[in-house]
Amino acid sequence: MKNKRNSRALIITAILAIIAVLLIINRSNSSLRSKDKNFAVSDTSNITRIFLADKNNNTCNLHREENGLWTLNGKYPVMKETKDGMLKTLLNITVKTPVAKAARNTVIKLLSAKSVKVEIYQTVYRINLFDKIKLFPHEKLTRTYYVGDATMDNRGTYMLMEGSEEPYVVYIPSFRGFVSARYSAMESDWRDRNIFSFILPDISSVEVQYAENPALSFQLQNKSGRNFELSTITGAVLPDFDTLKVIEYLGSFRNISLESFLNENKTLKDSITSLRPDVIIVVSDIHGKKHSAKLWHKKAPADATDLYEKPLDYDPDRMFALVNDDKDFVLVQSYTFDRILKKLEWFTTKEER
Repeated sequence: MKNKRNSRALIITAILAIIAVLLIINRSNSSLRSKDKNFAVSDTSNITRIFLADKNNNTCNLHREENGLWTLNGKYPVMKETKDGMLKTLLNITVKTPVAKAARNTVIKLLSAKSVKVEIYQTVYRINLFDKIKLFPHEKLTRTYYVGDATMDNRGTYMLMEGSEEPYVVYIPSFRGFVSARYSAMESDWRDRNIFSFILPDISSVEVQYAENPALSFQLQNKSGRNFELSTITGAVLPDFDTLKVIEYLGSFRNISLESFLNENKTLKDSITSLRPDVIIVVSDIHGKKHSAKLWHKKAPADATDLYEKPLDYDPDRMFALVNDDKDFVLVQSYTFDRILKKLEWFTTKEER
């Protein structure tokens, strides 16, 4: 009787062990399948770093600093709008469908030839009890996948998790378009575009020099509060000028940005910067650091005309510039720079208010 009970117990134990093993295997396989398509990040606040690399050896290392600001390749500030767009993409990307078996090999070959490798690093904890007790934080690589081109209908993007053989079509619900453009590995697509970003109390002085007509040039000193000094480029102080215009002008340096970086076009850069700048703007901050922009007119197309059909010598909408201590050759919009390209006479001509 006792032997029968022991045999029965052994059989039950064996059955339970087999069931347990099957459950573990099934859960493991399910987890692996889920991991193959887990491109989204449920909590982007703990992302510490995003690394992007394309097939042309372009790389971008986006790093969240301790102060919450993001830097690019350890050198440049990251443009807030682009960074926010990436984090929203990581939060909302969703698998639309697996790639059809008939197209799987073709898509994998395309991804091997042209794709951006994405590595996402997050803060994780060695001890995490029910998300209540978190101990021993450290940075960990949590996802590595490859982003390819858009689908034929431009409503999805091919993606493949590293180590997987199953590519997927990924999209953002309620967003018409594809997300591959947001995974750029080009530095210029991530760099902050601000040239001047000062509020009035942070500006010590502004100097604007017009090469063709120095009489239009000026120096503007911010002594303190509403105490300003306006002088010619030769240093002659003007006793009478419109203080409200000065305040308006200095307030215009809050958000002066560039349109695009042109550093890669070395032929154009060398051709333009070998010429004398048409305008030079120098802003000195209250810490004594100088921030400059050297501007050159951009030639208009041969057939360009004004409103009266007269030929234009220069593009009325854009100019070339050297900024960031002359390190960056860029394109700027006249609409943006017109706010700070005032001439001496503008300050001395008072208007009725």
